[in-house]
Amino acid sequence: METTRKVIIVDKETIAELSFPAIEVLITIEEITQRKLDAERATLLGNNEHSKVKITFEDSMNVKQTETTIWGTTDKRIILKGGMVIPLHRIHEIKYL
Repeated sequence: METTRKVIIVDKETIAELSFPAIEVLITIEEITQRKLDAERATLLGNNEHSKVKITFEDSMNVKQTETTIWGTTDKRIILKGGMVIPLHRIHEIKYL
């Protein structure tokens, strides 16, 4: 993730209040493909082992980060524990903890 902006740590419960633009945050097809693979792997780890990940994403205001379990991945979004969703096109990075 290449950004010089400060990353704001947020609780997953606040994600429902955020607004997400339709613009993709990643530049290359390789980055986008890797993000999808990371999300799918994190979903498997979340469902099987309840493993948490650190998700860096961008809403309409800032770059934000949260630590949680990913319970589902679709073509357009990830579903977090508690039912919160983040659009895939707004995720910069998913790191396994």
